[in-house]
Amino acid sequence: MAYSVTKDTVIGDILDTDFDVAPLFLEIGMHCLGCPASRGETIKEACAVHGTDADALVEKLNAHFAAKA
Repeated sequence: MAYSVTKDTVIGDILDTDFDVAPLFLEIGMHCLGCPASRGETIKEACAVHGTDADALVEKLNAHFAAKA
């Protein structure tokens, strides 16, 4: 079964599972992935700060993990 994320998944947990998803965060302007604070944020929180669509990011992340399963 593939790893699955929701809007409430913590970014640090996602990156610890597969750092290859970092470009998905970077392409929507989340360039602070190494910051300790950002690693503790949920997708929903980070997308609110960056003015991006959390649902779209969740969809891309889940597609990435499904393709690796």
